[in-house]
Amino acid sequence: MITLDASAPLAGLFREKGQEHVDAEGHDAAETLKLVRNLEIEIVPFGTTDAALTASLLPATRHLGLSLADRACLTLARSRHIAAMTADRPWMKLDIGVEIVCIR
Repeated sequence: MITLDASAPLAGLFREKGQEHVDAEGHDAAETLKLVRNLEIEIVPFGTTDAALTASLLPATRHLGLSLADRACLTLARSRHIAAMTADRPWMKLDIGVEIVCIR
């Protein structure tokens, strides 16, 4: 299992650079589109604990310009002890206890 930042499945869907890494996770563009259309994805509630953990990442991520959504993705990966996949290369500079898989 792996957490996907929104840029990763979009690269797979639109056959952009790095899509082969997303495909290696078992998703091809047609399947990704079907899943998105049917919302057959796990919707993870974002509670107060998640908000606090996400906020705590701000000092370690501010210099890279990560958004709230970026930090929320990293929080999910950290809390589930799984990797986070992204197309955003600056994430590779992070040292926050989360494995980062960059597809580009």
